[in-house]
Amino acid sequence: MIQIFHSSRDDVIRSSFSSGITTYSYSIDSLYPLLDRFGEQRKAQSKKFYERLRADIVTGCVMPPITLAFIDTALSNSMDRALIEPYVNANIEAGYILDGMQRLISLKDCSDNPDFNAARPLYVNVIIAERYDLLLYRMITLNNGQKPMTARHQIEMLTKGALDLSGINLPISSEKQTEGTKISGAFRMSDVSEAYTAYLSNSPHNQNSKIIESKLDEILVGKVMDSRVSEETFTFSDILAEIGRLQELNENKEWLRQLNNLIGFTLGAKKSLLFIREMNLEEFRLSILLFEKAFEAINPSKVNVGKYRRELSALFISELEEYRNFETEQLENVFFQQTLSE
Repeated sequence: MIQIFHSSRDDVIRSSFSSGITTYSYSIDSLYPLLDRFGEQRKAQSKKFYERLRADIVTGCVMPPITLAFIDTALSNSMDRALIEPYVNANIEAGYILDGMQRLISLKDCSDNPDFNAARPLYVNVIIAERYDLLLYRMITLNNGQKPMTARHQIEMLTKGALDLSGINLPISSEKQTEGTKISGAFRMSDVSEAYTAYLSNSPHNQNSKIIESKLDEILVGKVMDSRVSEETFTFSDILAEIGRLQELNENKEWLRQLNNLIGFTLGAKKSLLFIREMNLEEFRLSILLFEKAFEAINPSKVNVGKYRRELSALFISELEEYRNFETEQLENVFFQQTLSE
């Protein structure tokens, strides 16, 4: 089991933070299997790369703590070890390994060595967060600068968890699900991941394939860490729930399924979600029809249409309460001024 000996609070991600201790044996039996919780989990690094660590484990090194995380709204504010310890041990199968994947793999690899001491202690940090967005922010800061896992990969890993919500009427299909069969009207998982990336980084521009992958990830990490996602009023799941409601009208669905519109809506709704929730489906349909009429005034031969669709849809949705009452010409002028300012 895991024994908790100290609990505190991470005020940045508004989460419970505890330090604990367990054994190598328990870690192999209960923490190592958590690495398989994600279908998109990164591949383990070369065995040779961690040869020194395995030798040190057998010799008797003290490894840096593994970081284990849970999602639980009630306990995310707790610093009571008497509550946290039994919760962690009773719900260990629901945990996520935020930091320490390679250490756990190395521990497992050398467990068959006759000199391996399964009773040695392993220290564990435990984070209990109220939502996935905050957990992902901490995951990125923990892994920032490490090459084995890119920022995008970390986002993809937790996107699946963030979407595991009951009550959201949003059909989503992965690439694997659509092999050989097309799911009509479904949102693509890859598009939802892109929207989540936009939400976390507070930026519509994270897809530039001309930037080297490593540099792109470096920029993305910076955007996420500067975005103050831990201070957002609405979670990505809140926004997805509203998309689920709006897409019940086919015209709304087709507009929202377009990736650039989905990204723009996700960013804009951070500001206007309360108002959007008061709109009925027809009102939203008429609003996006106005957007499309105004957007037609942009000359596609002179601008990057995808870039401006992301930016202008985000602007339009963020100020929807005002802009939905504009005449087409008024909105065209807003869009024109926006393109001139860049």
